[in-house]
Amino acid sequence: MANKRMLKKKINAMVFDIIDECLFIQENQEDKVQEAEQLIEQAVAAYNRMIEGVNQGKTKADFNAVWNAYYDASDAFSEQLNQLSENVK
Repeated sequence: MANKRMLKKKINAMVFDIIDECLFIQENQEDKVQEAEQLIEQAVAAYNRMIEGVNQGKTKADFNAVWNAYYDASDAFSEQLNQLSENVK
């Protein structure tokens, strides 16, 4: 298992990639601005939950739960981004 710092870096990278992609969609598709904004809000909320879990984690089971949440969120956001970015002009 990786350490806290690595987990925080991965969470940060995932969330910033999601936000970057949403901003790209907002710039290029005016009709999907609201959906992209909602996805950004969901990503920030997931970020806050995961970072809180890392900061409060004491045992290996706590960190495994955060890793599982990270992988689940990563998959879910990837699917949502794929749906949102279909037919990008």
